[in-house]
Amino acid sequence: MKKVILFCGAFVLFVSFNTLNKVSKQPVNGGFVSMQTEVLFQDKISIRAISIDNNKVWYGGDNSRFGYFDLDKREKFEDHIYRDTLNLEFRSIAQNAKSIFLLSVGNPALLYQVDKKTRKVKLVYKEVNSKVFYDSMQFWNDKEGIAIGDPTEDTFSIIVTRDGGETWTKLLSDQLPTNTAGEAAFAASNTNIVIKGNDTWLVSGGKKSRVFYSPDKAKTWKVVETPIVQGKEMTGIFTADFYDAKNGFAAGGDYELPEDNSNNKIVTKDGGKTWHVIGKNQGFGYASCIQYVPGSNAKELVCVGSSGIQYSQDGGSTWKQLSDDSKLFTIRFINKNTAIAAGYNKLIRITFI
Repeated sequence: MKKVILFCGAFVLFVSFNTLNKVSKQPVNGGFVSMQTEVLFQDKISIRAISIDNNKVWYGGDNSRFGYFDLDKREKFEDHIYRDTLNLEFRSIAQNAKSIFLLSVGNPALLYQVDKKTRKVKLVYKEVNSKVFYDSMQFWNDKEGIAIGDPTEDTFSIIVTRDGGETWTKLLSDQLPTNTAGEAAFAASNTNIVIKGNDTWLVSGGKKSRVFYSPDKAKTWKVVETPIVQGKEMTGIFTADFYDAKNGFAAGGDYELPEDNSNNKIVTKDGGKTWHVIGKNQGFGYASCIQYVPGSNAKELVCVGSSGIQYSQDGGSTWKQLSDDSKLFTIRFINKNTAIAAGYNKLIRITFI
């Protein structure tokens, strides 16, 4: 959805690889009790798409930029992808063994393959349509991948690759469930798609907010209703994660009422067949990205969004705020205690203690 992609304001142009630590003073009973943040770099950039490849954190940003930060060498590489006079914004990123893939939002949709070793860039997919707007991208394995976009007809725009990303094909509308009027997706943090093995979940938002499930890598689909807040253009699911094939969590809310935490979190324990509201009137309001903590048996979650960094150790029933930083849009864990987060003008490493 287009309204959630632009953020304006003053900026500080500053690149630093020195450590900046900030320790939370609010204790949590058990689990994480504090956190430290290390600024990997700061710049005038908006980052909603990150992907961790061993020691490198790849990112896609606005102003046609992409790059990576080498955690071992503490070095930043950044480049631009120029296409005529277009100012591209990369909100979707994915990878296989050899390549990074970057997909732009807006018309035209441009999907680029970047060789990890040579950094050579190649355009592998282009779609021109006044309604085109891609939101998220993931790979099942080194050969097969998927990207989801807002409807250009009456279904989600879904493109897939079966040859390692060399070619991409858009699924026909008659192969997909029909979207309702005003139902689309949000390019908030590249978490509209969740993959576990062959299982795939897509989440929608807007005037209708549902979960689309495929057990066979996008060959067949089922749709499940959800009880999350919905009904307006900027409501519904903005982000989702699955701990395993059974346990999943989705969050979002009302982007225009960011403090509202009444019905903005839902959970499933049966692989997405049924969902119920959890954490009602607890914790965060609008959520940009939710992630399970690795090795937590689906009990611990971390959220970034307008309410800062929030943490749950009971599956999402209750939440504690570990940081008031509301400028982070996306987060991914490296291990149980370490995560990389990005957002407005920065990329950081978080150590949970």
